[in-house]
Parts: sequence; structure tokens; C-alpha cells
Amino acid sequence: MRVAADRDACISAGNCVMAAEAVFDQDDDGVVVVLVDEVPADEQAHAREAVRLCPAGALREIS
Repeated sequence: MRVAADRDACISAGNCVMAAEAVFDQDDDGVVVVLVDEVPADEQAHAREAVRLCPAGALREIS
């Protein structure tokens, strides 16, 4: 599983980091950063939750 982030759409809420800190971070401006190319199996549920929780819809799952 992979995830993608639309950094232009990000509103810096930080929900992604709270849900999946091993997959997402925020830069100095609070904009989402994807930390991994492939989401490890043990983090996939957290990554999916982060995608679901993003208030700006800036995250998406890539199969």
C-alpha cells in the first residue's frame, strides 16, 4: 500500500500525524509530509485511518 498527499490542499490540521506518525509528519509550516514510499503492513490500518480523518481530503490511498 502507498499513500499520496496533496500538499497544496493540506490545511495543517495534523490529524494524519496523530493517526499514523510512522507514515506522516509535518514540515516547519505544518504541511503534511509522507515519510515512506510503501506503508509497512503493521501501519496500514493507521494510514487508512489518517486518510479517512483528513479534514481537507489531502490524503489518498494508492493500491
